[in-house]
Amino acid sequence: MLERNHAVTSELLLGLGIQRSNIEALVVHVDLRSIEKICALKKVLAGMSRVDKRLFLVEDGGHLSATQAYALGATSVLLGQMNPPKLLRELKEQIASTAAMRPEPGTSAAAAFSGEAALASMFTAIAAGTPIDVAATKGAGSLITNAIDEHGLADWLKAVRRHHEGTYQHCLLVTGIAIDFGLSLGFPKADIERLHASAMFHDIGKATIPLSVLDKPGRLEPAERALIETHPVAGYEALKANKNISDEILDAVRHHHEYLDGSGYPDGLCDESLCDLVRVLTISDIFAALIETRTYKPTLSRADAYDILCGMNGKLEMSLVTAFKQVALSR
Repeated sequence: MLERNHAVTSELLLGLGIQRSNIEALVVHVDLRSIEKICALKKVLAGMSRVDKRLFLVEDGGHLSATQAYALGATSVLLGQMNPPKLLRELKEQIASTAAMRPEPGTSAAAAFSGEAALASMFTAIAAGTPIDVAATKGAGSLITNAIDEHGLADWLKAVRRHHEGTYQHCLLVTGIAIDFGLSLGFPKADIERLHASAMFHDIGKATIPLSVLDKPGRLEPAERALIETHPVAGYEALKANKNISDEILDAVRHHHEYLDGSGYPDGLCDESLCDLVRVLTISDIFAALIETRTYKPTLSRADAYDILCGMNGKLEMSLVTAFKQVALSR
């Protein structure tokens, strides 16, 4: 389709032999649900870092595959089965575009893409039963901390909601909100690091939930809700043997849906059993869920979301909710 206007080379992933210079654009068509193919693709892309237009064709149309594509450096993702005329039109528009599509280093968008790459790597590893890269995840958390410290929470929220979707958008929002909450409370560096690590890892158990349930565009059935509620234990079980993850972080992963009145899950813990890290993370998690962008529900304003937190007296620590007001409304 492109050969009338461009010199085109087509290669199989595992036998790739194209020249690494003078490449106008790279078009990738790989099953991103396969850990083996992702690893092979990473090796190829490592030698093609100067190709600044990377178009990924994702036929399964799932958010996880699309997000994995962006984590691998995609500048555009074309979803679903496309007819040839539409595909050609999309490719031509992307190749003709001169706009810079990858974020500038040091920006909130760049930190968000690094965070999403770490999340995609973890989700893929959990689904495949392979070890996760803890150091990369914590490193991404540090980049997010630096971005929020320099550019502020509002800039972070805008960057994440503009470029990221679904579960990854939620995890990135929670991480940024938790970091800003910690900064506003004057937490020392070590506590901020524990907080951003807990936030990055907190929903990793969702890697075990089918996408049809995880990203369902509508109200969940009781059985689907019960399946979603398995994710804290699933995340805890996936991480507990990793010597690089502390007991504090494991506690936060397992208990970020617990409430002071014992009405949460999975263990029905109450007041004295919930540590400060969990209490901060739970507030950040709820607030993020209320303000995130989803196609099937309205996005609440920060003020409306904070009002809901204030109405959860007995479930959340009200002194922390009061302290969170500045983060929610003005930071």
